[in-house]
Amino acid sequence: MEQTNDNGALQKPLGSGFSATSTAREVMQGISLAGKVAIVTGGYTGLGLETTNALAAAGATVVVPARTLAKARENLAGVANVELAEMDLLNPDSVDAFAAAFLASGRPLHLLIHNAGIMFVPLRRNSRGVESQLATNYLAPFQLTARVWEALKKAKGARVINVSSLGHQFAPFDFDDPNFNHRAYETLLAYGQSKTALNLFSLELDTRAEPCGVSAYAVHPGNIWGTELLREAPLALLQQFGFYDAEGREVPAVIASLKTIPQGAATTLWCATSPLLNGIGGVYCEDADIAPLARGAGFSEGVQSAGVLADSLNPDAAKRLWQVSEAWTGVSFTPAC
Repeated sequence: MEQTNDNGALQKPLGSGFSATSTAREVMQGISLAGKVAIVTGGYTGLGLETTNALAAAGATVVVPARTLAKARENLAGVANVELAEMDLLNPDSVDAFAAAFLASGRPLHLLIHNAGIMFVPLRRNSRGVESQLATNYLAPFQLTARVWEALKKAKGARVINVSSLGHQFAPFDFDDPNFNHRAYETLLAYGQSKTALNLFSLELDTRAEPCGVSAYAVHPGNIWGTELLREAPLALLQQFGFYDAEGREVPAVIASLKTIPQGAATTLWCATSPLLNGIGGVYCEDADIAPLARGAGFSEGVQSAGVLADSLNPDAAKRLWQVSEAWTGVSFTPAC
């Protein structure tokens, strides 16, 4: 049985040979995925589109669930090995319907990449009353993973990739009021909480699924410019991060320091395919390697420049979150071989 990453025990870079500037093409060089099946949520824009293109080019069949099928068809026109299906992550019934249709195909699922997400949006809730960033970025991936478990198990070596963020350092998971029912809504905290939840989920999923040959990873793709992720972000918040000046103009030097989309997709693809991760799971990765622990001791010390907070890999919190997630979704998820 592999060692667990409880409290970040495995957060030590492996020396992958890649770096922050490595691209999707470089990470995938020489890798064949012929005969493999992947699901990439949000796989038709931004980092997801880059990920889909790279996996398909390597020979994988890539299933792309999309809320906006017309847009997905346009963006993926001419790409071989891609299948489109309808799914809305904010609609639990839609997630179930997509999963049921995939299972009905009888295929194994070698890669499940939870790439889709939202960021810095106004307060919204799904039909269950769950805050939208938490529902989209975390709870839907939990539900989808549970629903396609049989296909993951059938692959005999599947990997689940959860696209997290350095933004997990903005906030812990608030078990007392996760949906901002009794505290003022702050979109930055809501986003951070959703990504902390993904780190905890990756840890606990890997622990539970490892006996069945399924591994899980959390990924920080880097700070990226040019995606649609910030389309609803308040200008004041973008100014706070230095992307825009006081007049609302982009700051060229800051923009130039950010990763490109091909660089941003590299870590997801490395986690999905690297043999260096065989026997290692539940870890948080960045720059196409396992990330180090952040310098700070916890959430109270503020955002660090890189790495993962050990507090976001707390096994007790991960187990508690799993139970909460089962209650929210009505899904009893006990991975069994």
